[in-house]
Amino acid sequence: MKILARYKQESTSRQADIDHTSDRRPGTVYLIGAGPGDPELITVKGLRALRMADVVLYDRLVSPELLHEARIDATLVYVGKGAGCHTMPQEEINTVLVRFARQGQSVARLKGGDPFVFGRGGEEAQVLVEAGIPFEIIPGITSAIAVPAYAGIPVTHRAHASSVTIVTGHEGKAASPTVNWEALAALGGTLIVLMGVKALPDFTQRLTAGGLSVTTPAAVIQEGTTPQQRTVVGTLENIAERAANAGLTSPALTVIGSVVDVRSSLQWYKQAQQAL
Repeated sequence: MKILARYKQESTSRQADIDHTSDRRPGTVYLIGAGPGDPELITVKGLRALRMADVVLYDRLVSPELLHEARIDATLVYVGKGAGCHTMPQEEINTVLVRFARQGQSVARLKGGDPFVFGRGGEEAQVLVEAGIPFEIIPGITSAIAVPAYAGIPVTHRAHASSVTIVTGHEGKAASPTVNWEALAALGGTLIVLMGVKALPDFTQRLTAGGLSVTTPAAVIQEGTTPQQRTVVGTLENIAERAANAGLTSPALTVIGSVVDVRSSLQWYKQAQQAL
């Protein structure tokens, strides 16, 4: 990790980072966006907060390499959640955040992507407000932008799209769906669907029912920004079948729109990986 190594060299030592802990208010919770997967995509501010924290609560999509940046004496707590598999319920995560903070410890809450983009960061921040706990939001690079970029797909392009819509493909156990796919079909621009691998057959059908052409380009990208990244390209009509045949699973996102066609000439990350 060249960027992280360079950042270390600019600091005199890891101990120097530890010594600076006293500069921060005790009991502060830092809701940190850890980025989309590539550990070098965390922000400098996020990395600094991680290195100074007494306690680190981290999600399933946080790169394991980032945990090596925590203090040697830091308490690491895994609170990852996946479809149908929650290590710790959200309510308990909220309780743990408040408990550690009330003990006077600084807490780094590491979340994949950005904490406020389908990361439940808003909910956790509200809990901290109600508990009187000081907190900071450290935005991260959302997978909705970075993952397509690593696949060679610009989410906007003057010749293709001047707008981007980001929605979730996983609405959990909501009594009634909140995403109006038929309405989204009429918006135009680029549509990014996060966490929607299992729902791919359903929402692609609903988009076509809403009037979006079956020939609209589409791509599904699994484990984006990491060496394990895989991309399947097709159209709205066949992308669900192609993704299933390729065995794509979560974590993955779907890009729908003519920007997908640009990918054929912009596969920089794939070429970089092949050159290694």
